[in-house]
Amino acid sequence: MKLIPVFLIGLIFGLGISISGMANPAKVMNFFDLAGHWDPSLAFVMGGALLVAGIGYRVIFRRPAPLTDSMFHLPQNRRIDRRLLIGSAIFGVGWGITGFCPGAAIPVIGTGNADVLLFMLALMGGILAVKFVRK
Repeated sequence: MKLIPVFLIGLIFGLGISISGMANPAKVMNFFDLAGHWDPSLAFVMGGALLVAGIGYRVIFRRPAPLTDSMFHLPQNRRIDRRLLIGSAIFGVGWGITGFCPGAAIPVIGTGNADVLLFMLALMGGILAVKFVRK
């Protein structure tokens, strides 16, 4: 029963990514192409998402706990450190090169697109590599 809200949230996210065109890597890459065929629509999608998330957080955090757990689990580390900056840079470079971010790539897996499958394999390889290096 706890997974029903998670499923519905994932479904809404996937539909939003698909309807907005953010599942299309060419559309995302055109956002980064300031000197060519620049497409500002990604900024509007992100702005809309920030607006909805901001309102959502204000509403949800008025509750004593989430619907599916006994407490909120929030990050304890609030520092901007070297690891965060390096990880953010790697994320940005990967997003700019491939046109996929992990959240948008997950709904696209179902299409069988070889590029997104390769991206997800590289993503998982990177996660495993970081875990190996940290040990």
